[in-house]
Amino acid sequence: MTQTAPPDAAPPGATRRALLCPGCGGQCMFDPAERGLTCQSCGRVQDLAHEDDDDAHIEYGYDPTQPEEEPATRPAELEHHCATCDGRVIFTGPQLSENCPYCAGAVVLSQPVNGYDTMALIPFSTQEKTAQINAQAWAKSRLAAPGDLSKSVAPARVAGLYAPFWTFDSKEAVSYWAKYTTGSGDNKRTHSVSGAMNIHFDDLLVPASPHVTPLIRDGILHEFNPDKLRRYRAGYLAGFAAERHHMTISEGLRSNRKDKDLLIRNRIKGDINRSRVHSIRYRTDTSGIHYRRILLPVWLMHYTYRDKPYKIVVSGINGRTYGERPFSSWKLAGYSALLSAAVIGFGLVWGAAGWR
Repeated sequence: MTQTAPPDAAPPGATRRALLCPGCGGQCMFDPAERGLTCQSCGRVQDLAHEDDDDAHIEYGYDPTQPEEEPATRPAELEHHCATCDGRVIFTGPQLSENCPYCAGAVVLSQPVNGYDTMALIPFSTQEKTAQINAQAWAKSRLAAPGDLSKSVAPARVAGLYAPFWTFDSKEAVSYWAKYTTGSGDNKRTHSVSGAMNIHFDDLLVPASPHVTPLIRDGILHEFNPDKLRRYRAGYLAGFAAERHHMTISEGLRSNRKDKDLLIRNRIKGDINRSRVHSIRYRTDTSGIHYRRILLPVWLMHYTYRDKPYKIVVSGINGRTYGERPFSSWKLAGYSALLSAAVIGFGLVWGAAGWR
């Protein structure tokens, strides 16, 4: 489903009203277990599903030859500025944090910066307790990790964040030129090859912020399913942090160039269907660009081991866990010695048996 114009921004005050319980007027927070907005006073749960959720799949057309007309807006929520990583996050609802979810640095209230409205999101499905358990289990299961690593991870807490992403569609008419090598030594030959192919990229997921590191991206990338997208509502963000979209569409496309270049080169290698392909050059005519501005849920855990910071990422969609960790030099040396002994032992057995 495609559309040319993004939806209108929510009217001022709509966010605050959306987070109040219709029964008692109490403050509400989104509960991943209930999959709804839960009142902190009376416990009433509001289902945020709506008949227009199918609109979350709408993709908006973009013509790079025309001026960008998407209007920038100023958020109604409180925006916080991190003095450590320069990130700007919004805390929606009653549960404010004193630390940046990206880097755990201190944050202070700041003047909101103009951004762009979110079109859709995937709500949190993984609860905070589950994320905490998964992060600690991940740390305990790491091979060659220091024996006391779990003691550093145990007291750390996770922070829930909706991180900004793009989805991009495009059609690529590719003409390419490349070389491949056959044989070796005196029989080594280099061959030239050329060809043309059409590629359709559908829902390429692209980080929409420099603070969405490769670790955060990888922690959510494999779990993305556009069928899970829901139309943006402030209630989904209640109790969580979120970063707004600040990139223009053209900036988002530029940030995707490196990844798209790699994908095109891999498709070319597949089209040539030869080993040892190199010296690839190509030209592409891009058309049919469509985009979405979306938010995706992640839990971030920051911990310190011997004064060095590390991060663990838990997907807010299904709990899959990735992370950074230290290594034990003693364990690495032990594993290396065992591997060397195994190789030597195999060689001795091979030689004694006279196998050829």
